[in-house]
Amino acid sequence: MSSRRGEIWIVEGAHDDDLSKVKWTRFAYGLESSFGMHWKDGAVYVTTRTDLSRLEDRDGDGEADRFEIISQDWGFSGDYHQFAFGSVPDKHGDVWVTLCRLGGSGKWRSWALKVKPDGITIPVASGVRSPGGMGINSTGDVFYTDNQGTWNGTSSVKHIKPGSFLGHYGMFEYYDLIPGQDAPQKPNSPSRVVTERERIPELYPSSILLPHGKMGASPTFVAFNTNGKKFGPFEGNLFIGEQSHSQVQRAYIEEVNEVYQGAAWHFLEGFESGLVPGKFAEDGTLFVGGTNRGWGSRGTTGSTLERIRWTGKTPFEMSKMKALPKGFELTFTEAVDPVSASNLDSYKMEAWTYIYHEKYGSPEVDRVTPIIKKAQVSEDRMSVTLEVEGLVKGNLHQLDASGIRSQADKPLLHPVSFYTLNEIPK
Repeated sequence: MSSRRGEIWIVEGAHDDDLSKVKWTRFAYGLESSFGMHWKDGAVYVTTRTDLSRLEDRDGDGEADRFEIISQDWGFSGDYHQFAFGSVPDKHGDVWVTLCRLGGSGKWRSWALKVKPDGITIPVASGVRSPGGMGINSTGDVFYTDNQGTWNGTSSVKHIKPGSFLGHYGMFEYYDLIPGQDAPQKPNSPSRVVTERERIPELYPSSILLPHGKMGASPTFVAFNTNGKKFGPFEGNLFIGEQSHSQVQRAYIEEVNEVYQGAAWHFLEGFESGLVPGKFAEDGTLFVGGTNRGWGSRGTTGSTLERIRWTGKTPFEMSKMKALPKGFELTFTEAVDPVSASNLDSYKMEAWTYIYHEKYGSPEVDRVTPIIKKAQVSEDRMSVTLEVEGLVKGNLHQLDASGIRSQADKPLLHPVSFYTLNEIPK
């Protein structure tokens, strides 16, 4: 694990039942705020504000004694905000890096890059504002979280589509360094993302919009559950860290008309600090790290390392929410009561979007109330198809399914979902 004070520690016994016997060994120090780390070929690779480095313990004494820079092909002004977040290697061995735009200029700031094993650094997409973490799904696509602010009406999870413009305008001068690729047009302000997508082909929308205040205020890590059912009935779901509210959120992402989108739910809260990194272990444990130095959080401890494990008890939840041409399909972790699940009074829906502009954040605008016309329960009672009149492309659709009960008469643990409808299926 790494700290914001620039140290890396090896933690032995973190999986054990008796945590009083955990052993801590400092492996390295003197780094610059590492936000990305992985182990490969007998060494630790670390993404810091200034570079991607390889740290090796050559003499076997438990402490790094060789620090080798793999890439430092991006700018750094020394400003407090100029963080860099790194991924684990993708299927090609490349490490992806997102660079915070805030705090002045610097080469490739506001861009997503990838660093090849030989150190060659390639720009992938522009338009990053203030990232908080990165993750790779089972098909190899890379996602990151971006925080509310200028050109970001609310916080979100975004897919880094190669060659795309991810929404935050600025630092377009670096397109001059990419042969054969012209800069996109500047977005109009104020406008809407769905409107500007018609005018700017490179503009790629957020995959998951996280309504500010309702789903936290500062999203961080992106962790896909690829451990099957070791983490309960949420195989393939995405888990999102939350620094300000000290929470973990959960999401389901799908690809519709070649664009990623999906639904988000609350998952867990009450962590002792503001969560930033998070990573699944092979046994299904989700390890999360916390900090609130300089950033306020509901958790009051200055720094933490915590773990999350499935208790073995299945909660009654929506595990998936998929878009249909005329509505949504909901999948549940347990069989539903067909009477309550087919009752239209069990559901409420509203939808809105955000102003796309160069000002900070946005209120919820263009609010509408889609009408749920039909709720059909599947034969196995594990899913419900909702026929909805009034879907709006580009809007965030909030579904409150508080009226549903399980076959065992349990209410939904988290009945409210937020679906980002970038595309309506054909």
